[in-house]
Amino acid sequence: MMKAFKKRGALTHFQILSEISKQDPHLKQKDLAKKLGITIQAVSENIKTLTELGYITSKDGRSPYKITQSGIDKVKKDAISLRKYSDSVLETMNHYKTIWPAIAKEELKKDDIVGLYMDDGVLYAHKKEENATGIVLDDAEENMDVSLTNLTGIIDMKVGEVTVINVPTIKDGGSKKCDLDLIKNVYEKGTNNNEIFNKVAVAGTVSRAVTNKLGISIDIEYAAPQASANAARKGLNVLAIVVGDMSKAFTRELESEKIKYNIIDGAL
Repeated sequence: MMKAFKKRGALTHFQILSEISKQDPHLKQKDLAKKLGITIQAVSENIKTLTELGYITSKDGRSPYKITQSGIDKVKKDAISLRKYSDSVLETMNHYKTIWPAIAKEELKKDDIVGLYMDDGVLYAHKKEENATGIVLDDAEENMDVSLTNLTGIIDMKVGEVTVINVPTIKDGGSKKCDLDLIKNVYEKGTNNNEIFNKVAVAGTVSRAVTNKLGISIDIEYAAPQASANAARKGLNVLAIVVGDMSKAFTRELESEKIKYNIIDGAL
């Protein structure tokens, strides 16, 4: 913070003096408190201090309040300090660029205008025309990360869906009571729209045992509800094999994120 406002209460003093300088004869302490978002007691204490410093005058600490020449000089000095500080912040913000990372699908050069698209949940940049574009900040080799700015347009991306297969707890028989043929068939068939599952999530030891038995690779294991919803938002379809009541965490997360899902009973 700039030097003029380093002392505790300095900004409040500046605000009170600024309001009093408007020469409103009906200005009350409660009006100042409301405008500044502080208590009437705090206003009273600050006015007492400002009076002792010779910046304002009043009769018995009551309105009408008048700002002295010393107070005017103080406000001007602090206002200039505040303006310089604000100008420096604005100058910094004008040079600040929002940077987005992507994977370069081909060799890209600084200042290239590129098209952007999503594939398998990853943002890619190339020189072909797309509905979304960006400007390359630094040279990048093919298949390497590239920094982009000035993103415009809409990235073509559909939202994926999640299929939750609920399997028995170990108390209810675990994997021995799972309909493995059903689970395998769902995995191989894909979504209700016959699209492949891009990611497989598990929640619970029984779920891991089932994937081991069926030779299905696990992509998501930790924070599975949140990770599954995040994957779906990026256009990926997720198969989640979930033990018992753990499915409730999935449904809550998916519903809150407005992700399409369906639940299948994976028990025999």
